[in-house]
Amino acid sequence: MATTTEEIEVRSPYSGEVVGRVPKSDADDARRAVDAAAQALESPLPAHERAAILDRVAGLLRERHEDMAQTICAEAGKPIKTARVEASRAVSTYTFAAVEARKLAGDVIPMGASEAGEGKIAFTLRRPIGVIGAISPFNFPCNLVAHKLAPALAAGCPVVLKPASQTPLSALLLAELEGEAGLPEGWLTVLVGPSAEIGDVLVEDERVRMITFTGSSSVGWGIAERAAKKRVRLELGNSTPVIVAADADVELAATKLAANAFSFAGQSCISVQRIYVERPVLDGFLERFLPKVEALVVGDPADEATDVGPVIDADSRTRIAAWVEEAQSAGAKLLAGATDTDPLRPIVLGDAPETAHVVCDEVFGPVCVVNPVDSLADAYERANGTDYGLQAGIFTGSITSALAAAEALDFGGVTVNEAPTFRADQMPYGGVKGSGNTKEGPAFTIREMTEERLVVLQA
Repeated sequence: MATTTEEIEVRSPYSGEVVGRVPKSDADDARRAVDAAAQALESPLPAHERAAILDRVAGLLRERHEDMAQTICAEAGKPIKTARVEASRAVSTYTFAAVEARKLAGDVIPMGASEAGEGKIAFTLRRPIGVIGAISPFNFPCNLVAHKLAPALAAGCPVVLKPASQTPLSALLLAELEGEAGLPEGWLTVLVGPSAEIGDVLVEDERVRMITFTGSSSVGWGIAERAAKKRVRLELGNSTPVIVAADADVELAATKLAANAFSFAGQSCISVQRIYVERPVLDGFLERFLPKVEALVVGDPADEATDVGPVIDADSRTRIAAWVEEAQSAGAKLLAGATDTDPLRPIVLGDAPETAHVVCDEVFGPVCVVNPVDSLADAYERANGTDYGLQAGIFTGSITSALAAAEALDFGGVTVNEAPTFRADQMPYGGVKGSGNTKEGPAFTIREMTEERLVVLQA
């Protein structure tokens, strides 16, 4: 929808080559997009039409699965086998959203439960909240966009989407498929350009009733402060902890965690970052874990054998290396990897101070820390010792310990004998504390994107 001739170059994080060019949008384009969305809202789509469009998008994504995977790989540097998983997950996201569009309904209120309600019938309707401004990050350029677009359409809400400028091609391909599936004009506009210009319009225009944002905590909470009258839903970062108890299946833990600490070079909100191991099994865990980390194939994301590709840009590489050096200066031991290669090799640090950036902040890179703990109570305290609270995990052979961890860990989700990097697209996914204020997953997002209207009838 950009009206200027200026373009943004999209470059491969691995080779630096230009993989695409997109029109650069500005604040005026954003205002026109909101105009179009507001106009689209005046001609609402019935639920069955919305569901049919969502089903067709899912079908088109299946047909174009490899195209989408190759697009993700090229612009994000995500290993192709991992990019294919993301493309498949987006099919699920649209499929679940189609189901939710068909069953979106309110509740019956038991009016006879009080004397005041006697003789009355009451129920609620779920109504679309209105125009939605969506802002998505670079790390899942297809499926995190799908988690905003698909529930919005299911709810009956037009969207103005601003994807990350590093990775807009997947979002534009999704928008193309929605158009092919029959989405009317004005229901979706994708704007690629400066966050400040486009974001300011979404925050300031009163017709934008909700902003859904996935990204950094500082930016997300800043939007929430500025847009006090809007519904602002945030899915933010994490410093993801996992506990390996003394009674755990250490081989299972090592296998799961080696993969999930370094998939997509650790550039996931729930990438395993902190591993707390009870001392009796520390040596056994490291004996299994470190060789699996060293065996990960680092290189060209387009190569079918690659497990770990590059981080998104040079600034990220510099920051990650600095954080690792800081931890080492404070006493952390380098157990695996190195920071002087491009892309970075997976890095494992031992005995890192709890105050180091690599422990208490989100690295968003191929780094994890393995620290010993003296008890599960010690592990819970350390795991909870950050401002984040998205997902955490525990490996244990005891159901008692598993349930205790579920109670003690102050996170939006707790996995047992599974890496906390796990996510299925129908589950309620979201954090507490600094990690956000929402639950994603179509069944949960659609309720965020609607408002409840009470209807009372005199019987």
